[in-house]
Amino acid sequence: MKKVSLLLFFILFLSGGYRLFAAEWQWSVEVRGMKSGETEEQPRAFLWIPPSCNRVSAVMFSQQNMTEETLFEMEAFRVALERIGVALVWIVPGLDQQWDVDTGVQRAFDVLMGELAEVSGYGELAHVPVVPFGHSAMATFPWNFAAWNPARTLAVVSFHGDAPRTNLTGYGRENLEWGRTRNIDGIPGLMIEGEYEWWEARVNPALAFRMMYPESCISFLCDAGRGHFDVCEETAEYIALFLEKALELRCPDNQPADVPVRLLPVDVEKGWLAERWRPDGVKRAKPAPFASYRGDRHDAFWYFDREMAELTEARYEASRGKRMQYLGVVRNGRLVEYDPKLHAGIKVDFMPESDGLTFRLKGVFTDSMRTRLSDEHAHGEVRMERICGPVEKVNDTTFAVRFYRMGMHNPRRTGGVWLLASHEGDSRYKSAVQQLVVEIPYRNRGRRQHILFPGLDDVEAGTESVALHAESDCGLPVHYYVKEGPAEVADGRLTLKKMPPRAKYPVKVTVVAWQYGIAGKVATAEPVERSFYIRK
Repeated sequence: MKKVSLLLFFILFLSGGYRLFAAEWQWSVEVRGMKSGETEEQPRAFLWIPPSCNRVSAVMFSQQNMTEETLFEMEAFRVALERIGVALVWIVPGLDQQWDVDTGVQRAFDVLMGELAEVSGYGELAHVPVVPFGHSAMATFPWNFAAWNPARTLAVVSFHGDAPRTNLTGYGRENLEWGRTRNIDGIPGLMIEGEYEWWEARVNPALAFRMMYPESCISFLCDAGRGHFDVCEETAEYIALFLEKALELRCPDNQPADVPVRLLPVDVEKGWLAERWRPDGVKRAKPAPFASYRGDRHDAFWYFDREMAELTEARYEASRGKRMQYLGVVRNGRLVEYDPKLHAGIKVDFMPESDGLTFRLKGVFTDSMRTRLSDEHAHGEVRMERICGPVEKVNDTTFAVRFYRMGMHNPRRTGGVWLLASHEGDSRYKSAVQQLVVEIPYRNRGRRQHILFPGLDDVEAGTESVALHAESDCGLPVHYYVKEGPAEVADGRLTLKKMPPRAKYPVKVTVVAWQYGIAGKVATAEPVERSFYIRK
């Protein structure tokens, strides 16, 4: 996979082919038995199955927090998963940060996977191996999920997150007690921590866990040159390769499709060891097979094989010894203040153009204090990207409010737009990142506004697009998003996407029409849903 994957990522990167927004999710169901503390409603689970997938080999599963959706909707990451038959499940809002089975979360998940298997036609979803994935405040639950589901967990990925059994949970409260006999021996786990969020107290529990549980298979990647809020293409490729190796090593050939896979435990002594990441200038022990490693085993992490160990070292070497560069954001020709007390570092007031939706920001290079512009930086322009939230990137300086399948009634998240300024660096300078948040007011106040959205007729499989004809009684342009179904919106039309070969028909498509209004003039309209079915 690696050579093909590297070429694919490189081609897509140069062509601007990373779509970090609006990727389709073909099915969704409500999560029964759980109620979100954010919305007081049942969360919704979204399912994506690779369009060419005849049989799902595993499911990568996350709960809504932040960069989970950035990774899951990255086009090249999905292409990599398609080659190995891995599906995606994303739950909005999240169920439980701890994965405390006493809350009923495990029972709800089991029921959910059965319902997704039924609605999609891919019956194996009810029992295929699972890869729990979580970022930051959701980074502890993947380890706990594995501890309660050892027979079903293919691998664990804790992203910019936590060690197993950490005393520093991303959500800031106590961790679960696994009990005396529960463990994750033989289950490969990957902890990733960004260089610019580095904290020794986070990585030390992972090293201690390896010593306490010598059969555990804990890998570690310092996301060199990256921070806490971003997912770079190189790291997405690393995660995809990690999953591919887990499948190759743990899933026996010729397994029946209608029963749970009997996963093979990983033998830690058949892997490799490599030294933990250290700051620039420290001499490192060479990676080596487990039995012949000559470095300090207390400061080493486990890896599948030579390829993964050396790929990890290459990430560190590419960043070592380079100079730092720093980023900021300019609006209306002025540098926005950086505040280290803020979670994002930079908070930008929402100041839209006359349409009430479009706003402009520009990423720039600054000094280390982020108080003035600087000429000490690598060549090239700063890129601006969406991390999460109701926003669409138009270009590197222009963004527009665009609500999406997350919905419009979550008081915690509806107005939260997170963006990232980044630069890849060069032979002299490290890559640089700077996140920022824009809080958009929701709802707008003013003249009342209503949307008229006629019903949509069912269509036959093979239909390429469907026209949408919603109107606002205030004469403002109406926008749309796809809540569920194999479709995307562009220029007032739904484009229907290719369905996986075993998809169960009819397939439901739900479209939401919305109009944000204009602050002080026109109120936000109540969104209107319309559904139809693709029939065969």
